[in-house]
Amino acid sequence: MALLWAVRDATSRFSGRLLARHSSQAARRGERPGGEELSRLLLDDLAPTPRSAEGLERLFGLSPCLLALRAARRRVARLLLQAGRSGLQGERAELLRAAEARDIPVLRPRRQKLDALCRYQVHQGVCMEVSPLQPRPWTEVGEARPGDDPRQLWLVLEGLQDPRNLGGVLRSAHFLGVDKVITSGRNSCPLTPVVSKASAGAMEVMDLFSTDDLAGFLQARAREGWLVAGTVGCLGPEISSFSEIPVTSCLEFLWDRPTVLVLGNEGSGLSKEVQASCQLLLTILPGRQLPSGLDSLNVSVAAGILLHSICSQRKGFSAEKREQLL
Repeated sequence: MALLWAVRDATSRFSGRLLARHSSQAARRGERPGGEELSRLLLDDLAPTPRSAEGLERLFGLSPCLLALRAARRRVARLLLQAGRSGLQGERAELLRAAEARDIPVLRPRRQKLDALCRYQVHQGVCMEVSPLQPRPWTEVGEARPGDDPRQLWLVLEGLQDPRNLGGVLRSAHFLGVDKVITSGRNSCPLTPVVSKASAGAMEVMDLFSTDDLAGFLQARAREGWLVAGTVGCLGPEISSFSEIPVTSCLEFLWDRPTVLVLGNEGSGLSKEVQASCQLLLTILPGRQLPSGLDSLNVSVAAGILLHSICSQRKGFSAEKREQLL
C-alpha cells in the first residue's frame, strides 16, 4: 500500500511539472495557456498593470474621468470602457476620442471585471488608471491682495476625513464660485478616486492647496486684510471659551471684503488653535428645537448652506453673463 501511494505521488508531481512546462512554453510563444477556449475570454481577462505603472490608482465614473482628461493634470496609463454597450455616444464617445488623441491604451472589459477592478463602486462603465492627484503647497497660492477683488472667497477645510464629505464640499464650492480651497496637511482625507466621484469630478479641475500650519496661514491672511470666518454648530458650551469672538447667523453675514471661510472636522469641529485664529464665527440657526444628536448638520450640507448664503451676495454679473448662466 505504501508503495502504491509513493507511485501515485511521484506521478502527480511529474504531471504537474509537465503542465507547468507546457504553460511556460505556451506563454513564451505568445499563446494563452488553455488554447483557443481561454483566448476567447480576452475581454474578461485584463492584462496586469505594467511594472512602470506601479503607484497608479483607478479613477472611476464618467465625469471624473472625462474632466481628468480635459484638465491633463494626471498621467493616464489606460482607459477602461465597459464592453457590451451598443455604441458609444455623448460623453463616452468624447472620452474615447480624447484618449485616442493622446495615444492612451483603451481596453473593453466586461461588467463583472470592471466591477471588481473598481471595488464595486458606481463606475458608470468607465475607469482610468491614473497617477494620484496631490494638493499643491499653499505657498504656490500666490500673492492675493484684498484690494484686487473685494469679493474673493477662499474655503479652508480642517481635518475632513470622510472622502464623500470632502467630495460633496468640493462640488458645492466649485458650483457656487469659491476661488481656492486649502486643506490641512494633517488628519485630512487625501484626494482619492472616491473624493473625485463624490465631487462629480470637480476635484479634477479646482485649485486645491494644502498646509501643515493652518493657524499660521489664517493669521497671515488676517494681517493682509482678509476676514477669517470660522464656523460653529448651534451655540453651546464648545465656544464658551472663545466668547470674545463674535458669533452671527450666516443669513446676517455681510460679505463686503475678501473672506476665508473655515470648516472643521465632522465630529469635533474646529481645533482650539484654528478657532482662536478666526475673527468671526458663523452658524446656521435651526428651524426648531432639536434633541441632542440632531443639533448639527453633515459638514457637506452645512458647507452648501454657508457658501450659498455668502455667494448669493455676489453681484455684478452682466446681463449677458446672467443669461448664459440661466
